[in-house]
Amino acid sequence: MTLAEDNGPERGGDDMFAAEYVLGVLPSDERRIASRRIDSEADFARLVDDWEVRLSPLAAAYPETEPPASVKPAIDRRLFASAAAVSAEPRAGFWSSLAFWRGLAVAAVAALALYVAVPYVNRPAEQPQARLVASLAADGSDVKYLAVYDSERHEVSLSHVSGALASGKDFELWMIEGKSAPVSMGVIPAGATAHIGVSPATQQRLAQGAVLAVSLEPAGGSPTGQPTGPVVAAGDLKSI
Repeated sequence: MTLAEDNGPERGGDDMFAAEYVLGVLPSDERRIASRRIDSEADFARLVDDWEVRLSPLAAAYPETEPPASVKPAIDRRLFASAAAVSAEPRAGFWSSLAFWRGLAVAAVAALALYVAVPYVNRPAEQPQARLVASLAADGSDVKYLAVYDSERHEVSLSHVSGALASGKDFELWMIEGKSAPVSMGVIPAGATAHIGVSPATQQRLAQGAVLAVSLEPAGGSPTGQPTGPVVAAGDLKSI
């Protein structure tokens, strides 16, 4: 396989399937399948648990945020506009009112929606997606990585799922944008997890959704600035 060929990722087995479930990037039908398998297959449920533990440190840099005082009134206005008209009508009794209990139930749902929406309400609309994820795999290769690009920390985090590195060789990470020449993002450090900083010139291109690829290179990386070895894994960055 070369960088010029189709480099869409293959699923990569149950381990990658579980990782994508934890990250929330599966299509709705595949997510339902994964949920059923968690309930019925102990081995698959353990894979999901393992990935939740493995990926949980990625959230450490994002502390809880107190919502602005304006958020709750804005949600109330949108959700309870019709309820306000109903509240103006005479009632037989406050505690026996069906409208009151319905309103209380809606308020509980609104509170949950507020809790979930706060991180997105506080983020300026013009900013790019904070995180993108890619499953990196290729036909005929046992090398698999899970990559997460964090635009706020300006780095790509890599989890090595499978595939051994040959002696005297290194894996090198590349960014591919359309038909442009691949751009090296650096040699991937050995280990189960690795972090690679992203240069300012590359940040905007990554945020728009490029392809990440891993090639097998001589120790220290490609001597030419372009891939010299086979592409052992690749995949599209997608929004979480």
